Amino acid sequence: MCGRYAATANPDELIEEFEVQLDQSREHARSILKNPQSPPAGSPDFNLAPSKQAPVILTRAPRHTQEGYAGEAAPVRQLRLLTWGLVPSWAKDTKVGMRMINARAESVLEKGSFAKAAASRRCLVPAQGWYEWQKSPVSTDAKGNPRKQPFFMHRADGDVVAFAGLYEFWRDREIADGDDPEAWLTTFTIITTEAEAGLDRIHDRQPLVLEREDWSTWLDPLTTDPAEVGRLLAFASPGRFEAYPVGTAVSSNRSNGPQLIEPAGVDELDGVVDPMTGEIIGGDTAADADETRGGPNPA
Repeated sequence: MCGRYAATANPDELIEEFEVQLDQSREHARSILKNPQSPPAGSPDFNLAPSKQAPVILTRAPRHTQEGYAGEAAPVRQLRLLTWGLVPSWAKDTKVGMRMINARAESVLEKGSFAKAAASRRCLVPAQGWYEWQKSPVSTDAKGNPRKQPFFMHRADGDVVAFAGLYEFWRDREIADGDDPEAWLTTFTIITTEAEAGLDRIHDRQPLVLEREDWSTWLDPLTTDPAEVGRLLAFASPGRFEAYPVGTAVSSNRSNGPQLIEPAGVDELDGVVDPMTGEIIGGDTAADADETRGGPNPA
C-alpha cells in the first residue's frame, strides 16, 4: 500500500509541470481535520498522510459550467486540493475514507466503491516520492515484533512522480445550501499495483506511477473505454525507481521537513534488507543471516 508520501512542489511548479489550465488550489475546500493542517495545505509537505488535503491534478469542466453540461464547455486541466481517503457519494459519513486511501489496480474497474470513478473521475497525484516500511527478517523491536525500517522511493531520473488516482464528490445532506463549500467534500485515492523486483523486498505493493505520454489519456473524462483504462491500470516499467532507508522520524505524522528524505546512516540500520541485492545490513545478526540464507540474494 501507499500510506505516506512526499509532496514537495509548490502550486506554481505544479502548474508548469502538469500544464495546468485552471488553478483552484487557493479556493476554500472542506477539510475533515480537527486541527489546522501542518504544513498548510498546498505548501510543500514531506510527510503527507491520509486525511490531509493534497495537490491533485484532474480534468473537468469548470464548476460554473457543470450544470446542464452538453459539450459546450470543454473540460480543462485543473489543480485542486483534495482530501486523501476516498469517500464515495453514497457513503453515510466521511469515516469510510480512512479505509480507502488506496485502490488495487487489478480490481478497480469492477469494485463498486471505485468503478464509477475509474470510468470518468481519474486524477494524478504529484509527488517527489513515497515511503514504505520494511519488516526485518532478523531484527525485532522492544516488543518482540519485526523491526520496521522506513524507505524512501523516488524516480532514478529525478523526474516528478505522478501517481494514478481516482476522485469523488461527497454531499453532506445536513447542509441544506448546496452552494456552501462546506456542503461538499472532494476526496481521492491512490491506485496501487504489484511491486516490481527489488521494491518487493520492501513491500509487496507500490503506487501505480504513470509516464508523461499517458497523463492526458488518464485524465481525460471522455476516455471511458474499459480496455483503454485497463491498459493504463496494467502499466509497468521496472527499473524506474531507487529506494534507500531513511530515519525513523518519518514514522510520526507530526514530523516534517526535507530531513525526512535524507538517507539513514549505516549505523542507524539494524537487520535491513538491501532492496537491490538482498544483503542484510546492520546489526549483529546480519552476518549470521547471510550465512543462513547462503549469502546475498541477487536482484
